[in-house]
Amino acid sequence: MKFGIDRLIEDPALRAPLAGKRLALLGHPASVTRDLTHSLDALAACGGLRVSAAFGPQHGLRGDKQYNMIESPDYTDPVHHIPVFSLYGAVRRPTAAMLDSFDVLLIDLQDLGCRIYTFITTLRYVLEESARTGKAVWILDRPNPAGRPVEGLQLRAGWESFVGAGPLPMRHGLTMGEVARWFIATLRLDVDCRVVEMEGWKPDAAPGYGWPLDERTWVNPSPNAPNLWMARCYAGSVLLEGTNLSEGRGTTRPLELLGAPDLDVHALLAEMHALAPAWLRGCRLRPCWFEPTFNKHSGRLCAGVQVHVEDGAFYRHEAFRPWRLFALALKALRRLRPEYALWADFPYEYETGKLAIDVINGGELLRRWVDDAAATPADLDALARADESAWEAERRALLLY
Repeated sequence: MKFGIDRLIEDPALRAPLAGKRLALLGHPASVTRDLTHSLDALAACGGLRVSAAFGPQHGLRGDKQYNMIESPDYTDPVHHIPVFSLYGAVRRPTAAMLDSFDVLLIDLQDLGCRIYTFITTLRYVLEESARTGKAVWILDRPNPAGRPVEGLQLRAGWESFVGAGPLPMRHGLTMGEVARWFIATLRLDVDCRVVEMEGWKPDAAPGYGWPLDERTWVNPSPNAPNLWMARCYAGSVLLEGTNLSEGRGTTRPLELLGAPDLDVHALLAEMHALAPAWLRGCRLRPCWFEPTFNKHSGRLCAGVQVHVEDGAFYRHEAFRPWRLFALALKALRRLRPEYALWADFPYEYETGKLAIDVINGGELLRRWVDDAAATPADLDALARADESAWEAERRALLLY
């Protein structure tokens, strides 16, 4: 199969409308061609194209920052001698001076298919600013590695943030090109936007179910997205960022783990099975121990659970529901230990006056469900199913594949 960047590089007719235009690339470390050439280098080497600037989202164009809320500076690319503007530094939206550096913005960002992954918020911001200033945007489309399944509550009005660009469910099932179409339609943007579609993407095909596992190398789109298995878990494991439980940052398997030094893992798993056994399907849960080298519980031995979704003989793509799985773990812990200091209180992505778990989940519903002793898995399931059904109906017109 071919990604958007590969089609653009290989097809002179596809590139023809770009002749004579000043081009900018919005990319990150996973913006690579089939042969693993970074897209900026591939575009610069492509005859007839004039690359005048580049942009980096959170974690940088080439990859320079490890954790959230660590900003990247602007700089001059040492190879191509063009300005590289940070959209996760002094600004989140491109400024007038940045917009003056190009005629057409090429966006080549590998997403994870999860609302909270900040690249789709950056996508929204550049579409809005391009519409305002008459700049053209081309989306060089890439796979959604989490595939087409939809899961989770939609973001509630008033809870928009840099990790919540709009009323998407946690796991939205769209590619970046399709998300762009949704933004343009729902925000009523008058922007010259073209999606360079992939060729041969089969989001329902085993073994990758979204990621062409046997055809393309995985490159981290951000430092803690090291593999496809993390991408599958992320729509659930990201909830842990709003808690005092470790999500495995500081280990070799970030966002596939749940743990803390004072956790009784066997009691937790038993309670999860008792509450909602169906929410544990499609994966394997393995009790384990790990010691983070940085971030939460750094240098302390944590009792935990690893969620295994890499086993082709056992993993069930449609059955695996990571948002429900990790929500259930939080509910089970609250039932076992009502006094547990579960919720972390800090300015998550610069949002103050709100608990991080609420910012992450796009509202207070999940936290209230966890904390309500009378609330059952059926209660959360009913809320989520309504949102999921509504989103599946809304997104039908957006699908390109």
